[in-house]
Amino acid sequence: MLRGPKGTDDILPPESRVWRSLLRLWEDWSERFGYDLTLTPLFEFTEVFARGVGESTDVVQKQMYTFSDKKGRSLTLRPEGTASIVRAYIQAGSPGELKVSYSGAMFRYEQPQAGRRRQFYQVGVEYLGADSAASDAEVIELGYRFLTEARVPGLVVQLNSLGDAQCRPAYLETLKAWLAERQDQLCADSQAAMELNPMRVLDCKVCRDVVADAPVPADFLCDACRGHYAQVRSYLRARNVPFTETPRLVRGLDYYTRTAFEYVATSLDAAQNAVGGGGRYDGLAQVLGGPQTPGVGLALGMDRILLARDSEADEVALDAFVVAQPVARERGLALVSDLRVARVRCDATSGDRSFKAQMKVAQRSFAKYVVMVDESNVVNIRLLSGGQDDIQVDFQEVAAWLIAHQ
Repeated sequence: MLRGPKGTDDILPPESRVWRSLLRLWEDWSERFGYDLTLTPLFEFTEVFARGVGESTDVVQKQMYTFSDKKGRSLTLRPEGTASIVRAYIQAGSPGELKVSYSGAMFRYEQPQAGRRRQFYQVGVEYLGADSAASDAEVIELGYRFLTEARVPGLVVQLNSLGDAQCRPAYLETLKAWLAERQDQLCADSQAAMELNPMRVLDCKVCRDVVADAPVPADFLCDACRGHYAQVRSYLRARNVPFTETPRLVRGLDYYTRTAFEYVATSLDAAQNAVGGGGRYDGLAQVLGGPQTPGVGLALGMDRILLARDSEADEVALDAFVVAQPVARERGLALVSDLRVARVRCDATSGDRSFKAQMKVAQRSFAKYVVMVDESNVVNIRLLSGGQDDIQVDFQEVAAWLIAHQ
């Protein structure tokens, strides 16, 4: 029997109903905040990620799915969304301030485990052309509001500032010297990262105890970065978005500057409790060959969110399921059509089945109500979960009644 590749999943009902519900919720929240949908290719020229994400990152060195096309050009399945969107923004002529949202599959060659898949699904936003602290706070708030309504338990927003090109060099030199004195205590990956990107050592789970007292970026911020960070915190407080300052928080991608943040679900194991994150990346557009363009964004992992949240595998899939007496079969199917046009989620069985057989299908449909049709001008509506008597509704009023009781 053929099987799907390792680290990939088939999402089938009833689990897929929860996915659909969350994706709808994401579209609702991102649209409320003014982010327009943007679609980019599933694969890019490898250079987009090698330059954008960073040559020294684990993503580029170890995790990318890279292949050559028939003309020998190197292509890579996208491991993240930001570099692709910034590339698209530059290709479109860098059209000023732009707010975009996205959702879709990403690909990384990981060791598969719960919450860490080789094909995984992300949603996110990018706010391009805005350099104010208010834009940082807006992006952070959007993620927080969505995750809160998605019922992610124990949600914590972790916040830090990584400095910029003005103040970070002094910090990196200090950190390199500090790490060099403890090099023999570091794991092999951290020893390799020391010279190329020493901040990545702070994010190493193996070396956590070793770097517990390491210098942190916040102690080296210039006046501009310090002021920006203070404004971000002030805006978040004004928006009633709780956060925890986390001085050793760094992100695994090279393009981040100034604000960095993560959303952590404390209900999950520490190794996989980050359900999303993001930050500011004011130099990324230039790295990809475009003009200097500030930007800030976030990405959220749907797989992690579903792992963390109080899932409902039996989430309501339909507002109503219509069953009809054999003599009223055509009338029942016409009602189904009318209800769908009225934006009521409904279904019915196909083919000629007895009333009893239709009721059995209705019980398995995860619908909220069953609507029972005969030749009269009154239908009976029953709550499928039980606990209430049948309700009689005029045939012409069924749609209005269901809409009012969704």
